Amino acid sequence: MKNQKSVLLDEIEARGYSRPEFLVTTAWVAENLNSPGIRIVESNEDSLLYSSGHIPGAVEVDWTRDLNNPVIRDYLDGREFRRLMRRCGITPDTTVVLYGDKNNWWAAYAFWIFQLFGHRNARIMDGGRLKWLQEKRPMTRAAAEYPPTDYPEVEREDGGIRAFRDQVLLHARNSRPLVDVRSPEEYRGERLHMEGYPNEGALRGGHIPGALSIPWARAVNPENGAFRSADELRELYSGENRLRPDDDIIVYCRIGERSSHTWFVLTYLLGFGKVRNYDGSWTEWGNLVDVPIER
Repeated sequence: MKNQKSVLLDEIEARGYSRPEFLVTTAWVAENLNSPGIRIVESNEDSLLYSSGHIPGAVEVDWTRDLNNPVIRDYLDGREFRRLMRRCGITPDTTVVLYGDKNNWWAAYAFWIFQLFGHRNARIMDGGRLKWLQEKRPMTRAAAEYPPTDYPEVEREDGGIRAFRDQVLLHARNSRPLVDVRSPEEYRGERLHMEGYPNEGALRGGHIPGALSIPWARAVNPENGAFRSADELRELYSGENRLRPDDDIIVYCRIGERSSHTWFVLTYLLGFGKVRNYDGSWTEWGNLVDVPIER
């Protein structure tokens, strides 16, 4: 008879992902809330959600306050990342499990930034806050605190998984694969932001020439926010849109959070070898002078 750990892992492995070890179930998290060496991290768009209730023992990583430079548009540096990890009680050997609202947009965004700093021992909780709440699992308002750890200062690795505007421009000129993960209305230039948000952030609407429109939300089941099976994802990305696992792909959205979700899907669930996230995205491209835009 299989033990409980094997059963919980099989639920993910049965979906056929290339690297299933980077995804865990809500049941697995519930079984490991008090396990040493595991730190649960909540990262949301809505900064009020954590204080209103979160998974017991989870620490908060706020995407604006904790992950971004407060002055220039860039991420925190190695010293600031070390300070954040110390505050969260994370060591280089800690298994970090990230989850959040918006079907894990911001969990994927935080996961991507953790990879910029080389913290490979990270996971995403499938379904995020939505699935945890649907299953009526325990929540608390008590903020978690842990003794500071001795996390080393590490340099940020921007080269492999991050794309900058000049690289994106070259990509477009060479007709290499670009994936626009925003809504169809944003892709067509009818909106500058998602529906339900202020329509602002860029002077021009449209998309980068040649970019495929594959909205990020098509990768999840809308009823619970869980990722679709590998077969469904392959049909979405490699079937109707003809992306190949050996393609050099750049993904983008408005500020890089939705595209980090697609980056996670392509990289870890489907095993694509070279996917970069253009975090400048449309708030940069739609404000640049003399760059091409299609509608």
